[in-house]
Parts: sequence; structure tokens; C-alpha cells
Amino acid sequence: MLASAPSPSYTASLNPLTVLIVDDEPIARKVLREELAGIPGLNVVAEADNGATALLEIDAHKPDVVFLDIQMPLMDGFQLLSRLQGGNLPVVILVTAFDQHALQAFEAGAIDYLLKPVSPARLQQAVARASRLRRQPLAVAEHIIHLQKTVPIKTPQESPPQKIVGRIGQEYFLLSPDEVLAFQASGDSVCILASHQRYTATQNLKTIEDRLAGGSFRRIHRNALVNVNQIRKMSMLSSQRWLITMSNGQEFVVSKRQAGRVRDVLHW
Repeated sequence: MLASAPSPSYTASLNPLTVLIVDDEPIARKVLREELAGIPGLNVVAEADNGATALLEIDAHKPDVVFLDIQMPLMDGFQLLSRLQGGNLPVVILVTAFDQHALQAFEAGAIDYLLKPVSPARLQQAVARASRLRRQPLAVAEHIIHLQKTVPIKTPQESPPQKIVGRIGQEYFLLSPDEVLAFQASGDSVCILASHQRYTATQNLKTIEDRLAGGSFRRIHRNALVNVNQIRKMSMLSSQRWLITMSNGQEFVVSKRQAGRVRDVLHW
């Protein structure tokens, strides 16, 4: 067990980090809980033995940090990652029995990982990094997206969709492209239009367009990017003007400069 003295790599704050431990092995959870008990400023609020239960615990407790095992029944760690959406997203630290060679596949995407059996020094280091990241909610959201891209895939067609971060107030949400109808820019701000909600984007329109390149989004105006799968009606206003109606009734006028792209939409 770790010594009770604070590590130089982690200083406890007045607001302790809340922790969720996710592992299907009871002994592994017990050992990690005991190790974490030796680090001041941590509070283990819950445990889960599979990803499905973990999602419920994340929703109920909104932990600051999740220690996530990779191999579990019902829903493994990667499947849980793909289902994280927002808005108080936790810092995720991967815990795995994979060897070093296998870890290279997702090491670049993780803020940290712990290789079983977990060493006290590595645990201290992981907690310190999680504590720093927790104060940056946007960085946490981008970190989750980076992790989601590391999910093992069998074919290129199974590649997970690139997600977008949306903000409401101080909360950040991970949005799948298929739930977004359009992106609309106004000055330096970009609004994300979903079926029943509006979010503020954390990136400019050009960056979002590049991020979603090759997907279902098309630029129809310098200030608008629409999901062609969400278009319900297209009306010709003139030879160079089109009116696009989205599935929620939102309307966009296609600019003259982008009118040629309407043909691509018609053949989508």
C-alpha cells in the first residue's frame, strides 16, 4: 500500500477528486482502492464491474476520474468510451493487463494508462496528471474523443465517427455527426444545431469542416455547414439560389458560390 505522505507529484486540494473504479475482478478493485486510499485528496465514490454499470455510476456520481479496465464482460472499456457523451466528463485513466507492445496502439491517445500490477509511483503520476487535466473541461472532452479514436477496429469501414465537442454553459458534450443537423457561424461563434438542442462549438467552421471531411457534411454557405442526411426538402429559388429545409424545419439559403454543391447533394 502507498505511504500516507503526499507525493511531490500530486498535492491534495481542498476539493478532493472523486473517483470511480471500473474492473470486473473484485480483487483488482480492492487492491486499487487500497492503493488510492494512500493518496490524500481522493474519494472513491463508487465501483463497477462492467461498462454498462459504470455508465450508470458516471451519470449518478459524476466522478472527476475513472480508472477503467479494458477487458470486461457485457460492455468492455472501449465500448464504454464510445458511449461517453457529456456534460461533466471524467478524466479516464486506462488500466490494463496488456503488454507494452499492445499498449502502443492507444498510448498516444490516453492521458495516462496503468499496467497491471500497478506500481505506486505510476499511480501517483497518473493521479497528478488527472488532477491537472480536471481543471480544463474542454481538454477533458478532447481527451475523451482522442481515446475514442483508439478503439480497436477490424476494417476501415468500422472506424468510429469523428465526434465534435459542443458546449452549453460550463458543460461540454460529445456529439456524433449523425445527431448534428448543421453548423452555423455568426462572427467568431459557431452554433451546433441538433434536433432538440443547440450547442456552442469549440472550434471555428473551417476546422470543423476539415475534421468531418469525407462524411455527410457539405458547405452550402460561408457561414453554414449542413448534414445532407438531415435534408428533407430542396427548393429552387432561382438558377443560382436554393432553399434547403432540414429535418427539424430549419431553413438555409445556398449561396451562389456554393450552388454547384447542390448537385452533389442531389446525388448523395
